[in-house]
Amino acid sequence: MAGDQHKGKDSGDPKVSEISKDDGNRFQQRLQTHGLDQNAMRSRGLSSPEVSSADRASDEDISVGGLTRAPPRKRVKVGSQARRMNDQASSPVSVDRPAGPHATNAPLKTPRGSRLITYTQAVVDSSPSKTGIPRPTTSTCHLLDQACAHLIQADPRLESLIAKHHCELFSPNGLAEVIDPFKSLCSSIMAQQVSGAAATSIKNKFIGLFQDDIEAAASRDNRSFPSPAKVAPCTVSFLRQAGLSARKAEYIKGLAEKFENRELTAAMLINASDEEILEKLTAVRGLGLWSVQMFACFALKRTDIFSTGDLGVQRGMAAFMGKNVQKLKASKGGKWKYMSESDMLQHSAKFAPYRSLFMWYMWRMEEVDVAAISS
Repeated sequence: MAGDQHKGKDSGDPKVSEISKDDGNRFQQRLQTHGLDQNAMRSRGLSSPEVSSADRASDEDISVGGLTRAPPRKRVKVGSQARRMNDQASSPVSVDRPAGPHATNAPLKTPRGSRLITYTQAVVDSSPSKTGIPRPTTSTCHLLDQACAHLIQADPRLESLIAKHHCELFSPNGLAEVIDPFKSLCSSIMAQQVSGAAATSIKNKFIGLFQDDIEAAASRDNRSFPSPAKVAPCTVSFLRQAGLSARKAEYIKGLAEKFENRELTAAMLINASDEEILEKLTAVRGLGLWSVQMFACFALKRTDIFSTGDLGVQRGMAAFMGKNVQKLKASKGGKWKYMSESDMLQHSAKFAPYRSLFMWYMWRMEEVDVAAISS
């Protein structure tokens, strides 16, 4: 891809908690609150497993939107705890949870292996003034339909494009994908200025650096990405054995250190506004604006991200506006754009708060390989 393209206790944040059994037990209640029911989900071919229970990152009380939950009743043996965390990490996430356009709608994996979601029952029951998180406006089961209806209402010309291309990214199953933020951001750095095949090779070698002989013999699909705690102490020369340039190795080591010292946490990515995420992550060496925007859209599943600097989006939007993109390209030399940033922002404003989906459809307008961007 061209150019910039692609410690611990996350549960300690006052606005978010790890998924709890209480959330699973109240699943049906949440469905009813949002006008949903199990039969409607089954009729659409959707499963509705309970939200999985995740291990606590510590024995401290966990504050959720100003409310305090008690710690676990007792500690468990390390071996038993590790096995339970592995079981929970592989268990399915509910395909129907409260969701919102300016929220992280993906479940996030913490470095300790547990999961965080934005709208726990405590957050849903609390006021935004306490949690700092906007109220959910829909559910993950209905988000895509609601977003597409909004886009079509804003501009009916999109209807045929939407009917032709299903956006799996923001579908119920897409929103149930558990995201490891550290892995996603590392992958973005690895993919900069190299082909997709080269990026995949580098990632596999990078994972291999942290595997023992038994793990190395396992299939690639079962090998886990190293945690920030494993990567941060490594030297740049060691990381370069994966095929990374010295600069990229420095970037990844620095990123791991920021997760280790809690400058970056999964909880922060849950709680922060769209603007705060762009600000905090573009301050990290190796992560430019485009990379962070793609991370916010494809990993965090935030619905109102819009990249004016992406040539694919520019080209698709120019074509959508009736411009001859081939003629535009032929008539300009050097650095150029299909549309100006001000024009793109002006014409996309009516699609808020679902500009991530508008952007996705602009890629599809010009047959951009969205899968390559997302990976």
